[in-house]
Amino acid sequence: MNPQIPDGLRELLALAAGAGQAPWRTLLRPGDWLLLLCCAALVAASYPLLWRGGVADRAIVKRDGRLVTELALNVARKYEVTGAIGTTVIEVQPGRARVLSDPGPRQYCVQQGWLSRANAVAICAPNHVTLQLAGRGGAHADYDTINY
Repeated sequence: MNPQIPDGLRELLALAAGAGQAPWRTLLRPGDWLLLLCCAALVAASYPLLWRGGVADRAIVKRDGRLVTELALNVARKYEVTGAIGTTVIEVQPGRARVLSDPGPRQYCVQQGWLSRANAVAICAPNHVTLQLAGRGGAHADYDTINY
């Protein structure tokens, strides 16, 4: 048994495959390629200029939304914060900070690891403790999809 394709379907498949039409790349002229290349170079050059965070110089620790302390990021130290379900330990090294330990069940804030950019945040929700880095980058140093 030899399967046969109806004529109407054959024409529809040929049209979908682009039979008899030039590929889109052949329609571009040298000036079009130059413009595409310049646009790609502009995007590549703007990435490191626009999507970098500011330099962090202090860590802000809050419990229940209230400021507990501000720690300078130029001296190594550990700081303990008593939260709703236990004690959260914050470790500061020169230029970075992290949540070293937390009594929360899923350890999301510990898994954040080292924070080093301004406006980076680690939230220990079960314990009601947050660690945020602040610095010279200003309040809107990082860009994300919300800006678009």
